[in-house]
Amino acid sequence: MSLGTSPDAFAETRATSYHAWALGTFRILVALLFVMHGTVKIFGWPQGSPAALGAWPMWWAGALELVLGGLIAIGLWTRTAAFVASGMMAVAYFWRHFPDGFWPMANGGETAVLYCFVFLFLVVTGPGGFAVSRR
Repeated sequence: MSLGTSPDAFAETRATSYHAWALGTFRILVALLFVMHGTVKIFGWPQGSPAALGAWPMWWAGALELVLGGLIAIGLWTRTAAFVASGMMAVAYFWRHFPDGFWPMANGGETAVLYCFVFLFLVVTGPGGFAVSRR
């Protein structure tokens, strides 16, 4: 940082240089957590009991979480996979949680809402760094 540079300009320059790295790391971590939701539903791992093979909707939701989360994690077709995952989480919220009340913290749907908007964010921003494809 030079004497003529404001701290804000210095911070903005540093943030811009790490933008792709930070976004890629964020995408990977969120996607791996999403995959873990799928592994619980399909395999009962790391804890819980798996849904019966082909059981609607839990097994199918788990299968989608595994596939979409995997695609998002490796950065392949990120925007498309994130769009589908965002819609899936919106459906999950309104189908499962919304009937129990409006507010996500009161009806247990905060995770679904958070995933919905995080995936929508990835639709807009793209995959960031460490991605197989740049779309």
